Amino acid sequence: MPALSLVALVSLVSTVFAKQLDTHPPQQQHRHWAPICSGNPTNKIRGCDRYGCGNFGADRHSGKGKHAGVDVICSDGATVYAPFSGQLSGPIRFFHNGNAIDDGVQIRGSGYCVKLVCIHPIRYNGQIQRGQQLGRMLPMQKVFPGIISHIHVENCDHSDPTDLLTPVVPPFPQRDRHWATLCSGNPTNEIRGCDKYGCGYYGAPRHNGKGKHTGVDVICSDGATVYAPFSGQLSGPIKFFHNGNSIDDGVQIRGSGFCVKLLCIHPIRYNGRISKGQILGRMLPMQRVFPGITSHIHVENCDRSDPTSNLERGKGQRE
Repeated sequence: MPALSLVALVSLVSTVFAKQLDTHPPQQQHRHWAPICSGNPTNKIRGCDRYGCGNFGADRHSGKGKHAGVDVICSDGATVYAPFSGQLSGPIRFFHNGNAIDDGVQIRGSGYCVKLVCIHPIRYNGQIQRGQQLGRMLPMQKVFPGIISHIHVENCDHSDPTDLLTPVVPPFPQRDRHWATLCSGNPTNEIRGCDKYGCGYYGAPRHNGKGKHTGVDVICSDGATVYAPFSGQLSGPIKFFHNGNSIDDGVQIRGSGFCVKLLCIHPIRYNGRISKGQILGRMLPMQRVFPGITSHIHVENCDRSDPTSNLERGKGQRE
């Protein structure tokens, strides 16, 4: 090849490569953000407490508004880290009243832009690297006693950052026939027996004997934490009663060779990926609707087959 042609070719390849770097900077190899709080390596999101819920889109202002970010659990005084590499700017004032948690910072870079609120950064400008110490969690208990202390994480464009905060789920997880524990306080996925409302096993009579139970009822106390039985994709909401009562909520999970609907729970979100054993949501107040019943999660396979063997006692240990 003539020398001139070789030089031209090298110049063309270099130009194309440079443009690709501009469009897709190297930092974007990290599709998922680093842990942002010491003591919370999986960026676990706040559930619900008396002040509200921490998931994206949760009700705010007495139902007149929606949560534009997510709340990542973080103990008061804990060390806070940068989720990705970028440029700092601030301060960010969320409350505009000078209270003990009215501080924060913005990070822009690596293809992302986020505001981290209720923290005190070590500085408000300059570059920071993914995983580098960013600051500390402010004393949220001073302002909201009894709340689950957390960092408010809000994308600059108000999009949902949940997937970016979620640990990577292997694209082809190895199928495990036995599911993880579904409910805190019930490590063996014990199935509801019989009470005045009926029985919880698969195929139990329903509708005065004219129908059959197409799922199983896993015992779960009202308000208990609910976990994902396997890794997969969420979709929902799933409405079982279609009457808007206090337990008319749920979600579907499809993945790892399974598809199941979990009902009478409120999930932290209705879409995105979730890992086996990861917090999925909380049990809804079944006693409010059916006083005296054995509170439970209704577990129904999408094809209405029997899920009992997957929930087998002693085999459903949380991972």
